Amino acid sequence: LGTQLPQAVGIAYKMKLDFLANKDHKPTVAAVYFGEGASSTVDFHSACNFAATLKVPVLFICRNNGYAISTPTKEQYAGDGIVCKAKGYGMAAIRVDGNDVLAVHAATKAAREYALKHMEPVLLEMITYRQGHHSTSDDSTQYRSTEEVLDIENHSDPIERFNDFLIDHDWTSDVEIADIEKSERKGVLAALEKAEVRPGPKLDTLFQDVYHEMPSSLQRQERELHEHLQKYADKYN
Repeated sequence: LGTQLPQAVGIAYKMKLDFLANKDHKPTVAAVYFGEGASSTVDFHSACNFAATLKVPVLFICRNNGYAISTPTKEQYAGDGIVCKAKGYGMAAIRVDGNDVLAVHAATKAAREYALKHMEPVLLEMITYRQGHHSTSDDSTQYRSTEEVLDIENHSDPIERFNDFLIDHDWTSDVEIADIEKSERKGVLAALEKAEVRPGPKLDTLFQDVYHEMPSSLQRQERELHEHLQKYADKYN
């Protein structure tokens, strides 16, 4: 949990070095997404500290959905959310209504501009709500009421809010929205069917895309895995 955070800082640091080495190189930023639960990890602290001290252009985008996996925010932290953590690292920060599409776009745009101008990180906290279960093995009714979920669904659903905004400005209609939803549903189902018939990834890919040169420890693990599969070939398809 949270391992992507220091990786994003490393990417942003490389981007900064490339720009400093060649000012004709177009500056850009790295962006990394995580939930408020990941802010309790060591990787979050390490990433924020490295980003702030190295002054790298990375956006830490936190989707605070209120419950992480199953832990309510009142048990996750005692402070004022995630945004206040930025001050301790000397980092700029923005908090925004994560259920407002336009507000999220504006905040992210402003954060990106700041990161590029100052070559520094920015922490964004997007206050939202997870209406569904965390996963197929999760039963969220064990830690929150159905009434709470329905209240958010009826009053703060981001898709419904944006649809209402577009309709109020006569930029779309209920009929057009229904047609879009129907078309997208067909597209998703078609993509799912196509993906299900694709062959699985090759076993070798399990050990790739981590190191530029595979270390001896990983080479040993790969060798041991192949030996195990060969020894118990009748147990595997």
